[in-house]
Amino acid sequence: MVLTDNCGRPLLNLRISITQRCNLRCDYCHKEGEEITSCSRGTAEEMTVDEIARVARVAHSLGIARIKLTGGEPLMRKDLCEIVKEIAAIPGLKDLSMTTNGTLLGFQAQELRACGLSRVNISLPTLNADIYHKLTYGRIENALEGVKAAVAAGFYPVKLNMVILNGVNVEAIPEMMDFARQTGTILQLIELDPINVDAEYYSEYHKFLDENEAMLRQKALKVKTRRFMHNRRIYHFPNATIEVVHPIENRDFCMHCTRLRVTSDGKLKTCLMRNDNLVDVLTPMRQGASDEEMKTLFMHANQLREPYNESK
Repeated sequence: MVLTDNCGRPLLNLRISITQRCNLRCDYCHKEGEEITSCSRGTAEEMTVDEIARVARVAHSLGIARIKLTGGEPLMRKDLCEIVKEIAAIPGLKDLSMTTNGTLLGFQAQELRACGLSRVNISLPTLNADIYHKLTYGRIENALEGVKAAVAAGFYPVKLNMVILNGVNVEAIPEMMDFARQTGTILQLIELDPINVDAEYYSEYHKFLDENEAMLRQKALKVKTRRFMHNRRIYHFPNATIEVVHPIENRDFCMHCTRLRVTSDGKLKTCLMRNDNLVDVLTPMRQGASDEEMKTLFMHANQLREPYNESK
């Protein structure tokens, strides 16, 4: 069984934010669209291992076969491997992945792979140490060690998420393409989103990627479209693969969305852009809700899903 919403879009993917704590401070981070509260300082309630695993099992029983752990920074949780083990043990689960800034991954990549994590997306906006520090307040050496450890651990694919910032890292795209080729990773060029960043920041640093994508289209050996991943295009080069992720606020992206999100405080979130139709699952779960009752909450959230920019 696969759920579809009122627009006929299948529900195939679940992104579970397991924390909003993070060891970096990236100004461009959209924080999975969660409202900025004290949780960004790590004081908000988080779901337990058992609660996260139960949410994942209920989702899988409704046809969701791909789960991604997000944050914040998932590696801030000391029980991350337990979370991974519980979800990876779900019979028939097709994919369990994680987004991370990679700076703590060097110490845990092998263990997480052994626990059942399939693949990782690592945020890497630049290879320049000074620029990296200005953007994240972190050390590039730690992130690069994370990339190296992820590849060595056998995660596949390892994707590098490069948020493009006008006047900051646009000229570094060729260098990042070479790095992806050398490391056997996939590079994702991502347009800056206006989510959880102020208007002035967005105005200064946003850059449309149409020109860059036109160049990729002209030079690529082969171009594919990921139908169930917002219709994004994949550009294949000799020993390198590049994906381009346009803003959430476009019609094609929205009309091909197959995702549901779970916030770090246990609410089903139907759209990255919205917080006005959240469905609480953590409170009912802690009050003794059965799996059938939780399924009903998931089905209700699915019916609330709708393209945010249907007419754009």
